[in-house]
Amino acid sequence: MGNRKGGRVPRHRWMSALTGVAMLACAAAASAQTTKVALGMSGWTGFAPLTLADKAGIFQKHGVDVDIKMIPQKDRHLALASGAIQCAATTVETHVAWNANGVPITQIVQLDKSYGADGLAVRADVKGFADLKGKTVGVDAPGTAPYFGLAWMLKKNGMTIKDVKTTTLSPQAAAQAFVSGQNDAAMTYEPYLSTVRQNPDKGKILATTLDYPMVMDTLGCAPKWLRDNPKAAKALVDSYFEALEMIRREPAKANEIMGAAVKQSGEQFAKSASYLRWQDREANRKFFAGELAAFSKEAAAVLLEIGVIRQVPDVTTIYDASFVQ
Repeated sequence: MGNRKGGRVPRHRWMSALTGVAMLACAAAASAQTTKVALGMSGWTGFAPLTLADKAGIFQKHGVDVDIKMIPQKDRHLALASGAIQCAATTVETHVAWNANGVPITQIVQLDKSYGADGLAVRADVKGFADLKGKTVGVDAPGTAPYFGLAWMLKKNGMTIKDVKTTTLSPQAAAQAFVSGQNDAAMTYEPYLSTVRQNPDKGKILATTLDYPMVMDTLGCAPKWLRDNPKAAKALVDSYFEALEMIRREPAKANEIMGAAVKQSGEQFAKSASYLRWQDREANRKFFAGELAAFSKEAAAVLLEIGVIRQVPDVTTIYDASFVQ
């Protein structure tokens, strides 16, 4: 190393310079330190942009180190209550139920809306909902989205869950049992609903979320975590929207990444995604402006009726619209 006179810089000087560079590097690393957060979800297609944000480095870019944990819907609130996760993706009515049942969670961004991805399969002789009276329906347990969906559809047709017989089966098992000749109906969702679509001789789809738009998902976080980490929460939301941009910009690459996480090819994943709509920032603003509170109030009434909750929470306190602005 030379100086302006062509001589050598004394050892103590360049050692000092190196030390200074190292200290600056450490300071930069400290300022760029990421916030860690554990997020509970499932392989549901609507949540896939969160997987993309993780795999494509979008979360890291925004300063959050996200640990995605695959947890069944029926157990996600337990993980939240124990502190094993700080945030969770699930259906809106599930957020209502968790809050009503003592597990507080605040919704910060809408992820998706189902457009035909959830539906009720029935035998050919069932012409309408009235024909389901006394029939056996394969459906997941109370507190899950399929059970709520069935109750919602029945209520919209002047019936209740008590008008049918239910047998508890997971969405996949319900569809498989139906096409094998068991039960009179099945409440399920994609990709299992396509099992019925591909076997028209076994039955038909009476109604989907195209007819009854009541399946929508949001990401929520524990209120204390949100208060302590508002920047990280904003980073989660901004990362989600950036993942949607990547899907629009590079659909083939994005579908490959999202599909691989659920053991699907990019083409298979794209097909399952065609039955839902991910919600961008503008859609979120509209959703939080009134749609969420109105739906939550109606959903709470159904949850109360079917015994999932014992009291209706103040639905205007279980979301924070500031993060989508």
